[in-house]
Amino acid sequence: MVDAFIFTICGFISKLLRAAWTTLVSELAALAVPSEQRGLSFRELMEDLSPKQQAVKQLKQRFLEALRANKAQEVMQILRTEKLDIDTVLEVDDPSMVLASYKQGYWLPGYKLEKSWGMGIHVCVMYNALETALVLLQAGAGINQMPNGKTPLHVACEVSSSDFVTLLLAHGAKVNIPSLSGHTPLHYCVTAESVDCAKQLIVKGAKVSMSSQNNNEDTPLHTAARFGIPELSALYLAHGASVNAVNSLQETPLMTAAFWAFDPKEQTYRQDHHLVCRILLDHKADPNLQEEDHKTALHKAAWNCDHLLMQMLLEAGADSRAMDINGCAPIQYLLKVTDVRPMAIPELCFQLLLNYNAARIYPPQFHKALQSCHDSPRVVEILVNSYERLKPTKKWSTAIPDHCYKRHKQFYDSLFAVCTNTPRSLLHLSRCAIRCSLGGFCHRGVAQLPLPTLMKNYLLLEPEGILY
Repeated sequence: MVDAFIFTICGFISKLLRAAWTTLVSELAALAVPSEQRGLSFRELMEDLSPKQQAVKQLKQRFLEALRANKAQEVMQILRTEKLDIDTVLEVDDPSMVLASYKQGYWLPGYKLEKSWGMGIHVCVMYNALETALVLLQAGAGINQMPNGKTPLHVACEVSSSDFVTLLLAHGAKVNIPSLSGHTPLHYCVTAESVDCAKQLIVKGAKVSMSSQNNNEDTPLHTAARFGIPELSALYLAHGASVNAVNSLQETPLMTAAFWAFDPKEQTYRQDHHLVCRILLDHKADPNLQEEDHKTALHKAAWNCDHLLMQMLLEAGADSRAMDINGCAPIQYLLKVTDVRPMAIPELCFQLLLNYNAARIYPPQFHKALQSCHDSPRVVEILVNSYERLKPTKKWSTAIPDHCYKRHKQFYDSLFAVCTNTPRSLLHLSRCAIRCSLGGFCHRGVAQLPLPTLMKNYLLLEPEGILY
């Protein structure tokens, strides 16, 4: 009896789910049909609207076109004679999402990324219609509303319009109001042209150390470091921004600038980001602070194989032996990317780290260095010369591909000739003894020794193209 009842219930639920699935599939198939086939063209939709709705739609379109064209007189005429609400919300073509701001983690359909909503004052800012914006503000247009997540002041900073920032601030725009995504107007100052905007905001009380109200919790200084704007970085620091402020990932502005200094698409290094790092270090940024994975700014510079930035950080006191959460020092990061940074000069990076007392590769694991750097013999030479003696293992030969060995035959023949059970040359052993006595001061100490330049270069592991 009970079994029969359970069987009946299960059968009913199965039929119900099947019917729901069939309905859902049919609706999705209908949505996949082009609008022209469903009879939903714009003209037909307009025909389905009532005469009053059509008139309102046409009036809004006329109002929007007048705003775009900066026709202040026509805008005022529409507001007076047609009795259109001055803060009416308009649908605007916005493929660059100048007007839109959404919360993190929200999924948006494609059509949402092509159009945005905005009031008349938003449209004026977007299209640089200054005269029309002044007319709207004098007529009482709302100045701090955000129909699509941004106030007009957010938009003005987004488009780097200092004239609009001046106008909006004069009419009471709030300087610390967050957008829907949690960014203040200062966070939208991300170009060199927006420096004047930021100056005006700060004069009006914008908080230079205010974190964004979202998952990132970036300060404006983080944003300036991310986009590599030296002028903004200096401006925020001059007005009291914390140089070692951290975001939700415990990253400082220095770490942010160090990471974004490399353009992976173009495989180039951004000089403006280097300048931002220089400014931050000059304002006593701590190069040894660690983010949540214990990586320092030097780890990020090593990952980019950025020898200029690495030298800057090391001279500022960066610890060449600092380890991340996985026990990797910056030299391990270099090994991982040596063969994928075609525009870099990896031998300079290794030379810098070793001259600043970086821990050497564990000798029994040296074959891994050969696997990563076999096509960069100058790197291999620097690494080998940092040891008094290095004994090869069977894994060395398999770590060097045949085509690479043939291309650099002279060097690799010299490598296997000196890496034996016998001691290296007395000159090399003297180099190792001097370097050992200098320790972490090798880079600076060698420069002060009364030696010829060639000898100093030799002590600092300058590669010569062959081992002896």
